[in-house]
Amino acid sequence: MTLETFEITRILLLTALAFGAAFAWMPLLLKALLRWRAGKTIRPEAETPVFAKLHAKKSGTPTMGGILVWGTVLVLAVVLSAIAKAAPGTFLEKLNFLSRSETLLPLGALVASAIVGFVDDYFNIRGLGAHGGGLRARHRLFIYAMIAVVGAWWFQSKLDWDLLHVPFVGDFNVGLWYVPFFIAVIVATAFSVNETDGLDGLAGGSLFVAFAAYTVIAFSQGRYDLAAFCGVIIGALLAFLWYNIYPAKFYMGDTGAMSLGVTLGIVAMLTNSALFLPVIGLVFVLESLSVILQLLWRKTFKKKLFASAPFHHHLEAAGWPEPQIVMRLWVVSMVACAIGIALALADALMV
Repeated sequence: MTLETFEITRILLLTALAFGAAFAWMPLLLKALLRWRAGKTIRPEAETPVFAKLHAKKSGTPTMGGILVWGTVLVLAVVLSAIAKAAPGTFLEKLNFLSRSETLLPLGALVASAIVGFVDDYFNIRGLGAHGGGLRARHRLFIYAMIAVVGAWWFQSKLDWDLLHVPFVGDFNVGLWYVPFFIAVIVATAFSVNETDGLDGLAGGSLFVAFAAYTVIAFSQGRYDLAAFCGVIIGALLAFLWYNIYPAKFYMGDTGAMSLGVTLGIVAMLTNSALFLPVIGLVFVLESLSVILQLLWRKTFKKKLFASAPFHHHLEAAGWPEPQIVMRLWVVSMVACAIGIALALADALMV
């Protein structure tokens, strides 16, 4: 068996293991969320009339379902790492995907941002924070930025990395300029994923496709532990989607959207392919752009550009059924990711 064949086998096994583990404990999490009365709160109709009208029936559905994804990834990483130390030289040791150079940073960022998102979800559920709706947008952006600062410090001090890859051009050592670029990528990705999390299965499906794309890219670069890490996220996301597709039994919440958005951005930076991220995450880009355009349009022309933002709510207001919007945006994600992978692989051959 060649190294590549073994690594493909390992990634597929870990993906299936993550799915099985997440699927097994999902009922326990759902019961806990119901017991905690962790129901989603719909914003008042006076603030968001279109959104409130379209989503009134979803009030009370449990949120914080993202715990299923990051909790599964964290437990598997820790358990497999412990098994690797206890059983050296065995096949079980080879399943370990936790390594300092490839996966320690994204795992740490995943958990840290998930905890912040959990606090935001808790505030929302209990009616705390800004107008009883959790953290303000500017507070979230500040937190994203702080997490990104730590990540940028890790890249420079621990990995000695300030290399920026420009597709089809080459690599450039940008020195301290790498820090603001890193922060911009992480903040933009986290914000965009959070904005996409608004319909049953939309964010989860789009994230599944994006992480699948980066599994291929990481594998093509020989970053097998990082590819395995993405595979574990994919497996957990598939279990999440089993319960999150329309009609959703629970929602991802900020603890999922925030953490997975931050992690996706860090994976893009680790593979030095951040400039391919707007293609691979095209749906995230379109959703966040619709929010930004809506705000600018209202400030400039004193009226709305879209019936509601993000754009998926505009499509709802136009009469599109929710499952149709989600499935079509999944298709867009798949096509965009296929193009992104093709561009990344072509770039690797040419540079």
